Amino acid sequence: MTLDAAAPARTTGTVRVVGTGLLGTSAALALTLRGVDVVLADPSPTAVALARDLGAGRFAGPGDDPALVLVACPPDVVADVVAEELARSPRAVVTDVASVKGGPLAALRARGADLTRYVGSHPMAGRERSGAVAARTDLFAGRPWVIAATEVTGPAARQAVHDLAADCGAVPVTMPAHEHDEAVALVSHAPQVAASLVAARLREAAEPAVGLAGQGLRDVTRIAASDPTLWAQILAGNAAPVADVLEALRADLDDVIGALRALAQDPVAPGARARLARVIADGGAGRDRIPGKHGSAPTLYRTVVVVVPDRPGALAALLTDVGRAGVNLEDLRLEHSEGQAVALASIDVLPASADPLTEALRARGWTVPH
Repeated sequence: MTLDAAAPARTTGTVRVVGTGLLGTSAALALTLRGVDVVLADPSPTAVALARDLGAGRFAGPGDDPALVLVACPPDVVADVVAEELARSPRAVVTDVASVKGGPLAALRARGADLTRYVGSHPMAGRERSGAVAARTDLFAGRPWVIAATEVTGPAARQAVHDLAADCGAVPVTMPAHEHDEAVALVSHAPQVAASLVAARLREAAEPAVGLAGQGLRDVTRIAASDPTLWAQILAGNAAPVADVLEALRADLDDVIGALRALAQDPVAPGARARLARVIADGGAGRDRIPGKHGSAPTLYRTVVVVVPDRPGALAALLTDVGRAGVNLEDLRLEHSEGQAVALASIDVLPASADPLTEALRARGWTVPH
């Protein structure tokens, strides 16, 4: 999904973006694409210059009077920066995009900040890579953008942040700060811990074992490559909700371990297999609730697996032939075969498209295993 640059921007006036990392620069790029005047600020002059050179906005000037300030800085300093920006621009609405909302809000309350102009927010988007060089104009396209206004937030401030999210291509979602923190503990923070724990088991694994790794392990551990410093701040800022989720997960894991130990001692241990099957079935039922692309209702896809020669241009040729078949590609995963000069491309499509795509690709010479 890409942004429609021709659509008129809802955001009016100058937007000051404080923090030119991945999120700040991506938002600035999206707003600039729509013709919004964006000024950039960051403690690092190099970071600001890089974001400017990427087309995210301009350097701040002495006459700037922003209507909206977007704070995109690390979670452990976000409350301080928001308070500074509220004082610096007394007529501006100030929002932040930190992944934890309750802690910063409590800190701002404690210092008596003007909460009528503050709206905590959080776009549910990101990448394993960080910094301005990883920024994308369409990073937020189709993704939820939580707006966690307070009971004293003014309606104009709420609308300004709603318009900001929409101009970045996101889907605004209203949610209180505490509900947001509980939700992201389940759908974002605990999965990060789980992925990191599984990946950590590989550090001292034997090379032959690691050599057997397939797409399943890659899928499970993909986010384990995240920034340790940033995630230490995120987890610390949302400690209690994350601990609640992990304790529930630990109880489920203990049940699985108990069933496996029972089978190790007695291969026909009563009820053990049923407990294992129930875990897998419950996992499938939970996964089926994950929204489809662009936030649509959950959709079940069929996967067409194609053998792709490991040579330049082969994947591009495959995608071209998928397009010629008139089939919309929903997702793509590429897995290289150990010791072979081929890869397996797993193409997810709508169920009705799977058989026609298979026939079309075979007719064009592709190997599509049964």
